[in-house]
Formats: sequence, C-alpha cells, structure tokens
Amino acid sequence: MERKIIAVCGKGGVGKTAFTSMMTKVLSQQQSSGKLLVIDADPALGLPFSLGLTTDLTIGKVREEIIKAAQAGETDQTAIVEKLDYMIFKALVEEKGFSFLAMGCMDKKGCFCALNDLLRDAIAQLSNTFDTILIDGEAGLEQINRQVVDKVNTLIIVTDTSYRGMQTVKHIKQLVDNGCVPACDQIGVVLNRGKDSVTPLETMAQEIGVPILGIIPYDRLVEKHDFAGKPLLKLPEESLALQAVTRIAKHINQL
Repeated sequence: MERKIIAVCGKGGVGKTAFTSMMTKVLSQQQSSGKLLVIDADPALGLPFSLGLTTDLTIGKVREEIIKAAQAGETDQTAIVEKLDYMIFKALVEEKGFSFLAMGCMDKKGCFCALNDLLRDAIAQLSNTFDTILIDGEAGLEQINRQVVDKVNTLIIVTDTSYRGMQTVKHIKQLVDNGCVPACDQIGVVLNRGKDSVTPLETMAQEIGVPILGIIPYDRLVEKHDFAGKPLLKLPEESLALQAVTRIAKHINQL
C-alpha cells in the first residue's frame, strides 16, 4: 500500500480542526486507509479536544526534555537517541482506528540544530510505519515544513465562505508555488459552513488555480456537539457535514 499524506490548513476560525476531526472519523472507518496516524501540528492544540482525547506529552515537551539532558552534560548520542525514541513512542496516543501525535509548541531560544535533526529523523521513522497520515497544520504550514514531513500528497485548504478566506487560500497557494512549504502532489480547497450560493467563491478559486474539493453545509449537529463538549468522532451518520466530508474523502481518493 502506497503511503498517503494529507495536510489540512486554513486561517483561524474557519472550522479547520472540526474538518480534520470528521476526516479522522471517515478515514479510520475506511479499510483503504490502512494504519492511520493523525498529527496535530498546530500549537493551539485544539484537535485533541475535538477528538475527545487527553494528551499530556507533546513533541515540543519531548524536545525540551532532550535539550535539558544535553545541557546537563549528557553527551552519549546513543543514549539520547534511545531516550528520544522512547519519549516519542510514549507521546503516541493509541485509539480505535487511529493513532494520535501532538506536536505542541516547538519554539525555544537558542540553536539546537543537531537535536532538531535527531527529532525530525525520529518523527520520520515513526511516520514511515503508517499507511495514511492526516495532519492538522497551521495556516502557513511552516511547522509541518520544519518538523513533520517534507512532502504532502494532498494539501486541503479549509475556508469559510468569505472573500477574506479566499485571500488566505490565494496566499497559501503562493507559498506552495514558491516552494516555501512541503512539496504537494495536489492541492484543493474545501468551503465550510456554506449557507448561500458559493458561485462567486467558485469563480475566485478557479482564478487562483485551486480546485474545490467539496462544500460542507452548515450543520447544527456539529454546533451542538461543540457547545456540549462532545467529540466530533461521535457525530451520527445523519450529520450533513459528516456526509459532505465522506464525499470529499472519496473524491480525494479518486484524484
């Protein structure tokens, strides 16, 4: 089975994390996904709550612990690598149908290039054991570029049905075209919470050069789950948003 890497991005407040949660539900139920790894690469760490998960150990915290060990005088690289592998394995949350890894905040003053390289290699080794990787990233994808993967099969830009949202889509497309983010085989946009006609946005997407992968309608069930603090993995099959995400996942598989 050829490995698939799907990255999701978009400006804050457009429903990117909710979309990633529903994609997690859909992909975890598809046999074609194989072994699924879901990565939260957004430092805001909203995805665990949306999935109903609890995680205390992020990759950012792992990095801090390894830096502390190095600063304390631990210079045996084999011991550091073993500790790093153990802590990353410990940070991995195993759920029914998928595994989860939170990146957390990766910024820290000072240069730790060698340790960063070790961390990147360890994450790459872990990622290679999965068939499908779904990444909830930042709007600009800089963190994915630094720490997670160097190539993406499908980049999904989630936006609301606003002009400003489409400007973010244009900006991300420019980042991709300029090689500022991981290489992408294909890129597409998902219009979220569509209530009225989206024809003007479809025209803008065509002008930008990004195909529309699907339109997710406003769904009160999603809103009710959010307000009640219920994980979106528990959305019923009659959810219109979930049905739309299922169609989008199927469309991506056919590209």
